[in-house]
Amino acid sequence: MNIAVDDNIAKRNVVFLVAAQAILGAQMPMIFVVGGLAGNMLSPNPCLATLPISMIVFSSMTTAPWLSPLMQKHGRRTGFIIGALAGALGAAIAALGLYVGSFLLLLAGSYLTGIYMSAQGFYRFAATDCASDGFRPKAISYVMAGGLLSALFGPQLNKAVMDFSAIPFFATYLAVIALNLGGLFLFFGLRLPPPGAASEQASVKVARSRAELLRTPRIAVAIICAMVAYSLMNLVMTSTPLAVVGCGFSEMHANDIVSAHVIAMFAPSFFTGHLIARFGVEKIVSAGLVILTGAGLVALQGVELANFYVALILLGLGWNFGFIGATTMLAESHDPHERGVVQGMNDAIVFGCVTMASLASGGLMNCSGGTAVEGWTAVNLAMVPFLTLAGGALIWLVMRPQKAL
Repeated sequence: MNIAVDDNIAKRNVVFLVAAQAILGAQMPMIFVVGGLAGNMLSPNPCLATLPISMIVFSSMTTAPWLSPLMQKHGRRTGFIIGALAGALGAAIAALGLYVGSFLLLLAGSYLTGIYMSAQGFYRFAATDCASDGFRPKAISYVMAGGLLSALFGPQLNKAVMDFSAIPFFATYLAVIALNLGGLFLFFGLRLPPPGAASEQASVKVARSRAELLRTPRIAVAIICAMVAYSLMNLVMTSTPLAVVGCGFSEMHANDIVSAHVIAMFAPSFFTGHLIARFGVEKIVSAGLVILTGAGLVALQGVELANFYVALILLGLGWNFGFIGATTMLAESHDPHERGVVQGMNDAIVFGCVTMASLASGGLMNCSGGTAVEGWTAVNLAMVPFLTLAGGALIWLVMRPQKAL
């Protein structure tokens, strides 16, 4: 296969990756809605209610370091199929856990779901493998936009099947099995560089060590901004169903709020790439951090439905600008033969921090005060130091002399 840059091939790949985001990606809003609620039902301690979601992102963290090099050696398709099969198996084990009332099985299934989540995270990088420099941010943005379809489809499918079984949330996990097994066939439509193609370039270039890569300013700042954007989004979103229900609203309200949030995460992707191309990646990441700050401020103003909706919509929009911008910055900051190391290292760090955020989310929400309102306040105040870190890192990068980037 010709591995030269060809935007016609890149656009074909984008179509299949968007479809994969829409179909297989629908499982993520479904699981993030029911995961905390199922954990709350089965866990021996309410402080552990969000542990199933934490297990998903912990798995993503531990999967990325081996999955990314595996895909560089054996091809993206192999990694994506492994992810889908793991997602199906994880949903089956989680369903069994609900059936027998086992919190440990729910956690085991959640860990396997995290392998799918890790594989899905590489869809955005696969979109750049055959893309020109000009099309690269748009390719990333379009693939992320596929999440809009999953945001519409996943929660509505969840609402439709949630009550099919007498066991709460059991039918949700059965639907997730079907999504994974049906969606994996999309990966056979991809036309990507053959395994090891990038290693040919490594023969004429000396590969940098992980330490050297992390000392590269743009790589370091890209990782920090992606880490903060994703971690804060997860911190707040993980607690949202518990907060909504704890403040007297229904599970259906929680489902609709998460749906609005996920729509806000992905709908801007239709134009985020164009904004990056026009205004520069640093300005778009900055805008994302400002919007995330706004989300926290709105959440702190009250616990009416309107506050939840507006805060979660802003949270999704801020994540979109921050994460897509950081992904674009990272993709522009390394050579093709460094792809496996850089992308795996990035996702390991990002999802490691997301794991800590989701673990903290349950503790802050359920164990930092006597009421749901106090817990929700603690969750949103926890955003402050991390937004300060990312904002400071971005300002430092912009103020450095251009030759030092």
